Amino acid sequence: MNIAIVGATGNVGRKIIEVIESKDFPVDNLYLLASSKSTGSKLKFRNQEIEVQNLETFDFSKANITFFSAGGKVSEKYAQLAAKHSTVIDNSSFFRMDPDVPLIVPQVNAGDIKSIKKNIIANPNCSTAQLVIVLKPLHDFFNIKRVVVSTYQSTSGAGKAPMDELIEQTKLFLERKKITSKNFTKQIAFNAIPHIDSFDENGYTKEEIKMINETKKILDNDIELTATCVRIPVLVSHSESLNIEFEKAFTVEKIREVLDAANGCKVIDERKDGGYITPCEAEGKNETFISRIRKDNSKKNSVNLWIVSDNLLRGAALNAVEIAEVFCNNN
Repeated sequence: MNIAIVGATGNVGRKIIEVIESKDFPVDNLYLLASSKSTGSKLKFRNQEIEVQNLETFDFSKANITFFSAGGKVSEKYAQLAAKHSTVIDNSSFFRMDPDVPLIVPQVNAGDIKSIKKNIIANPNCSTAQLVIVLKPLHDFFNIKRVVVSTYQSTSGAGKAPMDELIEQTKLFLERKKITSKNFTKQIAFNAIPHIDSFDENGYTKEEIKMINETKKILDNDIELTATCVRIPVLVSHSESLNIEFEKAFTVEKIREVLDAANGCKVIDERKDGGYITPCEAEGKNETFISRIRKDNSKKNSVNLWIVSDNLLRGAALNAVEIAEVFCNNN
């Protein structure tokens, strides 16, 4: 198996390399691709140093599978070209809502890979990926009617520069120096910004619209969902507060049982100080963690949950490599 990674020097690209190595994914040749400014740099893989090649001049017929992790504009320009020779697994938002491109979270809808038409498979938004992994087993048992989700998203979801800016702003704040934001609309250090991506005419942001539309495509178009997405001063891992309304009655005990048995989920839910998972504890872990499980006393058949997951790993790189594993098993 020959693998190419577009955007190999970025946060998610580097994480894909780590996941391929940790999973012992079968690789004969690994091609690391990036823009011309990164060409010639080297990244480690299985005790080797592999030189980064220029994306613009790469021959995609060399690769059986190509991961794209360089943003929507790069995917728009190169993914269909690559797909003429190589199966593309795209981490950007560009193809997600294309009806001819399956949008896959293997724990939820692996069977949809069989409907591939353009030789492109889309990876969902990182906040959507961890959400549907939790919703899927609950939907199977209790039939979800409506979801209200508020996200608390780390700066790594926006890239390396925003992570660096959080660190720099934190230093400036502690030194009582002036802060000027470059990658955010307002100060991110010691703050929370209820704004991720651009606004639409109805007041929702694109990030919120992605969560709504992608959840419906992956899981069930009949589920009603509304979202508020917030950027917080955390480096890695997204957190989400969920309120879920079911068609059927449930018990908290049964919800714990269903989620703890579900692939990709782990319940950490003790009603005591520290009996829950926070972003720093989820970093580097494969699971989506579920805590604070409790009935919503204001509405029948409704439950509140707190979920946390490593957005670079579970929400992006790991999901992409798991898509590749499912694809290879089907072919």
